[in-house]
Amino acid sequence: MADIPADRSEASFEDFKPAYTKAQAVVEANRCLYCYDAPCVKACPTSIDIPEFIRKIATDNVRGSARTILESNILGMSCARVCPVEVLCVGDCVYNELGVPPIQIGKLQRFSTDEAYAAGWRFHEAGSDTGKSVGLVGGGPASLACAHRLRRFGHRVTIYEKRDQIGGLNLTGVAPYKIKADRAAEEIDYVMAIGGIDVVTGVSVPGDLSWDELRKRHDALFVGFGLGPDSILSAAGGDLPGIVGAVDWIEQMKLGRLDLSAVRSAMVVGGGNTALDVVRELRGLGVPEVALVYRGDEAVMSGYAHEWAAAKEEGVRGLFRTLPVAFSGDGKVERARLVRMDEHKRPIDGSEHEVPCDLAIVAVGQSKLGELCAGLAGVKVEKGRILVGPDQATGEPGVYAGGDCANGGTEVVNAVAEGRDAAVSIDAWLGRT
Repeated sequence: MADIPADRSEASFEDFKPAYTKAQAVVEANRCLYCYDAPCVKACPTSIDIPEFIRKIATDNVRGSARTILESNILGMSCARVCPVEVLCVGDCVYNELGVPPIQIGKLQRFSTDEAYAAGWRFHEAGSDTGKSVGLVGGGPASLACAHRLRRFGHRVTIYEKRDQIGGLNLTGVAPYKIKADRAAEEIDYVMAIGGIDVVTGVSVPGDLSWDELRKRHDALFVGFGLGPDSILSAAGGDLPGIVGAVDWIEQMKLGRLDLSAVRSAMVVGGGNTALDVVRELRGLGVPEVALVYRGDEAVMSGYAHEWAAAKEEGVRGLFRTLPVAFSGDGKVERARLVRMDEHKRPIDGSEHEVPCDLAIVAVGQSKLGELCAGLAGVKVEKGRILVGPDQATGEPGVYAGGDCANGGTEVVNAVAEGRDAAVSIDAWLGRT
């Protein structure tokens, strides 16, 4: 397991969706209609046979339930916690059309996978050695899913990761009330237990290793290096201490100890899911005044409505059609100057005003890293995103991509599906070469 400090800020959070007991899981599983051609399966990016795994819980075959889940999604334990089920499988449950509470699919999936982890059940072995080798650039969920499936096919795999440990945002970036870093690290160990997955950390591509060198080492490549650093907010004084990027701040909170005792008023700039996670985390860590500052209307935020509803219940204020234009303070941020925007996102004359601000967290997106593939002539990049086909293939023979670097930044479950599917395509391609 990765070296995760015990005394870290995220440890103070409790799960926002407590785990089911066995009795609760059986009762919930028996509510399922086990639909034929179930819409919940279609809504799952990894196409888990949801009625099947739920039926097995109802018939006291939890081992079989976990097998069904992990056959489709080897990161099913974390996805049970972090997936936005409200807009995926649960959101498509037929009970929603009947005015009945939908089946709590995520909590049932968590029950089965937690049982599997606790009992040490493992369902997959590495295949017979094919003599083929695949290099995977980046060690996040997409690469982990790809590597595991490639090992089942019998291919040798090596993950190249620029950080000192693999796991990606599942380890460093997910809200702690969904999953904590030590639990994510346990899942990494579970995936790696198939054996034969080599890991090289502290290596950047194409910095420390060129694409040409990787092509020489391996028969195929999978690119899954995610997204880059936090995007910067253009505002005067934006480089003052106390103004930080959201991804960096979340990692510090998850893997280290933050001292927020002097922070009375914090703002988070942005309207996406990362911004909503951060405002909830700030409130959970005891910051008295937390505001979400977004330049558009509340109704058009890209963040999930159920997450914003929870944030409001926890005391977060929303400042909409509002934009920071300057920060000031004596050696650190102490004030923010805000301006109101009209419906066309133009500043309203005379609307500028100052508010206290001891901490500002910028959650307006991350840079895209597709240009790192410039050394691969056949790889096409559009607005920083690697272009792939339905089989996750790039335009460069033998090079595949998936996860945030290819989809632009979606959910963990999407990255898992793309990594898994890329492995299937790589296997087929290697069989033809």
